[in-house]
Amino acid sequence: MGKFMPEDHENLGFERLVGEMYPAGRLIRSWTLTGGVSAQVTALEIALPENEVKKVVVRRYGEADLAGDGQIAAHEFTLLQTVQAAGVPVPSPLFYDQSGRIFPKPFIVIEFVEGETILEPADIGREDFFGQFAASLTGIHRIKLETQDLPFLPDMTQEIAAKLARKPAQLDDSLQEGKIRAVLEKVWPLPQTNPLGLLHGDYWPGNILWREGRLAVVLDWEDARRGDPLADLANTRLEILWSYGAEALEIFTRRYKELMALDYTNLPYWDLCAALRPAGRIALWAGSPEKEKVMRERHAFFVAQAFESLSLL
Repeated sequence: MGKFMPEDHENLGFERLVGEMYPAGRLIRSWTLTGGVSAQVTALEIALPENEVKKVVVRRYGEADLAGDGQIAAHEFTLLQTVQAAGVPVPSPLFYDQSGRIFPKPFIVIEFVEGETILEPADIGREDFFGQFAASLTGIHRIKLETQDLPFLPDMTQEIAAKLARKPAQLDDSLQEGKIRAVLEKVWPLPQTNPLGLLHGDYWPGNILWREGRLAVVLDWEDARRGDPLADLANTRLEILWSYGAEALEIFTRRYKELMALDYTNLPYWDLCAALRPAGRIALWAGSPEKEKVMRERHAFFVAQAFESLSLL
């Protein structure tokens, strides 16, 4: 008698899931998707009646996600429904379960969207590419949140306050962490000059899929927050700089500002908040010495630009 392997148990779970979602359906195959760091991400191909084939994505949350939010599956399902209803291109939420009856850990099922990440927008044109990139982000930020809306979302300003209060034993001087913290500690919390909105929390090229020259979908909403849209803008500015360079940073920022009427006075402070994120882990994020060198150079440029802007206030 052969051994019952873990993958057999996993496939049984996927078959039960298919049976619950699509009683007349049949699991054709499953495969692991790359990019899942905090969760197990698996694609399923399902045969439906009348020769229809459907693909879905199953995201099973990891311990870090669950420690932060025990109801994360239900919350992400509700969030995706809200964002989709507002016209933002996101994968349709299809199903979720956090009872443990199908898999031991909570999970969500979303539609599988065909597309690709683009690290060189030569075929689209930089103005069009970064214009679409900016338009999608402003679409998210136009979703204004009242206190009672999506109450499970963490508050970005409070998270930054907690981060500033937790000073590490050893500061990352190579990224000017001490200098950045000193500036932010003097002004935090910033005065609220913009309406609170929905923040994606990790809006970067790796979470955007493109198809035939159009932005097709915005992925990975587990870092969503509520707060000043400038917080999201700042983080994306640094990611754009890292991925595409200084000219792209200028185009993206200009296109965003053309579309979004906000008070941008505090953007340099939010830029510094974004610049704190890689402190102590930029080598891990880079993955190679060559990429780390580029990221460090561009991070230094980003921080210098923020300090220069603050000197003019």
